[in-house]
Amino acid sequence: MLDRLYARIQALAASPHAVWWLFAIAFAEASVFPIPVDLMLIPMVLAQLDRAWWLAFVCTLGSVLGGLLGWVIGAFLLQHVALPIVHAYHAEATLALLQARFRQYGVWIILAKGLTPIPFKIVTIAAGAAHFALLPFFVACIVTRGGRFFLEALLLRLFGPRIEAFIAGRLTVVLLGFLILVIGGVAAVKWL
Repeated sequence: MLDRLYARIQALAASPHAVWWLFAIAFAEASVFPIPVDLMLIPMVLAQLDRAWWLAFVCTLGSVLGGLLGWVIGAFLLQHVALPIVHAYHAEATLALLQARFRQYGVWIILAKGLTPIPFKIVTIAAGAAHFALLPFFVACIVTRGGRFFLEALLLRLFGPRIEAFIAGRLTVVLLGFLILVIGGVAAVKWL
């Protein structure tokens, strides 16, 4: 069953409209969506190694623009939009803690959290709720999200066939490991 699902994801990743979906998921993942964009980026890069840099750029652009939406949600729509999103992650205390940490550490919060499996939307919403300055927020999002996605693209270009063989041969273990990372990221948000 997992083999068929993986084959389907690979087929979708190679489709002509996949880049638009990658952008949309990266955008939504940085502001409201709970699924990490890596689930689409990795098979897309593996299916099209020659387009790895373009796909990393599309992913970065979508994530940064989605991060700006997350900032706006936190800054201007905290009560009606942001709090239900944060509540879905049981991260109310984390939001308050991040707001305080933004005041104390500023841009370092974005740089550190943007590379981890902690849901980025919590960081972007907290930055807006703390009314963190928009220009440093924007630049930090470019650095951290671009760094993450371009590093993934680099590793996939360098080791793509071996990584793909590893994934195909151990699909259940890989998916379980990825699931543990996602759950760990959500748990880290709750107990940050």
